[in-house]
Amino acid sequence: MKKIDLRIIAGMLVLAAALFAGGCEMGGATGRKTLAAQKALDDGEYDQAQQLFAEAARDGEEQMLAYRGLGLAYMELAQYDEAAQAFEAALDSADSRMESNVLDVELYLATAQYRGGSYDDTAATCDHILEEYESADAYFLRGASRLHDDMQEEAVVDFDAAVALRPDSYDLYLDIYECYRELNLSGLGSSYLQDALAIQGEDMEHYYNRGRIYYYLEDYEEAQRQLTGPVEAEYEPAMYLMGKVYLALQDYVHAQGMYHRVEDKSGKSTTTCNGLALCALSSGEYDMALSYIADGLELNSGDKRELYFNEIVAYEKKRDFATAKAKAQEYMQRYPADEAGAREWTFLSTR
Repeated sequence: MKKIDLRIIAGMLVLAAALFAGGCEMGGATGRKTLAAQKALDDGEYDQAQQLFAEAARDGEEQMLAYRGLGLAYMELAQYDEAAQAFEAALDSADSRMESNVLDVELYLATAQYRGGSYDDTAATCDHILEEYESADAYFLRGASRLHDDMQEEAVVDFDAAVALRPDSYDLYLDIYECYRELNLSGLGSSYLQDALAIQGEDMEHYYNRGRIYYYLEDYEEAQRQLTGPVEAEYEPAMYLMGKVYLALQDYVHAQGMYHRVEDKSGKSTTTCNGLALCALSSGEYDMALSYIADGLELNSGDKRELYFNEIVAYEKKRDFATAKAKAQEYMQRYPADEAGAREWTFLSTR
């Protein structure tokens, strides 16, 4: 059976999250369908979100917000042309009072173009943004596009401009490195991670973020050292990450204990259920993993993508390939843009 990399499926790639910089919250929304669509989007129910946002736009609810949300749903469904069209409709619906929303949607438009591989269009959209605003996100997206177009010197100029505007953003340094890593240019991008480690700060958030950098570098012992203080203070993001570190170190007892500790503090979540499922999978307790996954899927909130993915893994580990294949097919219908899911589907299709 093909080995599953639990470290990778424990969290989504940094760049995927980065391209949704600015958040998905839609302040000012009051329409019933728009609000319901936003909840579906937050919960990872992208087909439902797409349908509800489309209905909201058709019914005349807040057009700017409805089309913006529609674009976000289309992006998660890997329908990038449709996403770009929705974002353009959102821009057409904007008025002079929506300046900050216009910048937000223009960045999403550039993101849709980037994800769809339209790098020239991405750069052109970012050019337009940068004529009006000094935007680190626009510099980052234009730099990423230029890197894909083998314009390495121009990419460095843009990445450095983004960093100059946001010098203390750990996320930005990780995002830039991920661009290089995806193109097998990790050596060229590693200096950005070293720059991130040079950020000064002694509070819990800084230690947590340095832990993130070391975790990304797969230096798990140093990540553990950085996270010890925040975990003792029960800083929840650090507790979640420490669970991943223990998993990477194959210390499943302590990983399980960490996720139970988070549940004792804040209650059950899709993240804790997924972490406990990963512990069980790693220990060969596949039925127990499915039990944790079922608990997470029953929750009324939270992104359930990783739970659905690890459900496939659990059935595959049980050698129940028929069920695993059916679950993989359902997963691809929910998350057609997910590369890890596509690989699982391809593998299981040959069983």
